[in-house]
Amino acid sequence: MTMLSLKLSKALAKGRAAPARPDSREELLVTLLRKRAAAHNIGAEELETLLRDQIRWALPIHHGAVND
Repeated sequence: MTMLSLKLSKALAKGRAAPARPDSREELLVTLLRKRAAAHNIGAEELETLLRDQIRWALPIHHGAVND
């Protein structure tokens, strides 16, 4: 998948009803992981990279004790 096809996909998505907002961070991560897996399966490296960045952003960050 090229950036052009990604832009086309986004343009088409804008014409659809907005998807329901995830109820939790876990639901968001599940959705992103599924999309990343689909991108990997079709060889869409650029899209997979974008999704990996979004997954990193969505991961919870815990400050505190580190496991020994």
